[in-house]
Amino acid sequence: MVNNINISRYNGSMPASMNANRAIPGGPLYQPEEVLALLGEKGFKSLIPWTRKCKDDLQKYSMDTEDAMDLVCRCLRTGQFLGSEWCKQNPSGPWAACDAYRVHVRQWVNAAHKDMDFEYYIKFAIGKTSLILLLVSCHLSENR
Repeated sequence: MVNNINISRYNGSMPASMNANRAIPGGPLYQPEEVLALLGEKGFKSLIPWTRKCKDDLQKYSMDTEDAMDLVCRCLRTGQFLGSEWCKQNPSGPWAACDAYRVHVRQWVNAAHKDMDFEYYIKFAIGKTSLILLLVSCHLSENR
């Protein structure tokens, strides 16, 4: 069964299919101050890894929800807004209108015994109730 329901707060028109143009002009859809306020009020409990790929990536990078929240906050404070687009949880799941960001982070790498620069890609949506942040993507840039 295909689910053509929008579970994000944004109320624009969803694409007719996964193959349609999913870009949403303008943006960001969610102002950084309101996302930071949401995360500040409820902390990492308000952030939900929403897609299977996001959950797998968090596990791959040994990140918990609090680590992901810190990365989202960093994106909003010092990252670059890339655009907005419609995303699906899975091929038959619901849609969410998302904002995408990129941020550069310097992190210690034990195997290399030094700090290294990494570029992360983050995509999220505020849920319809404005009480949760749906984390759609959280991974290293694929341009690396």
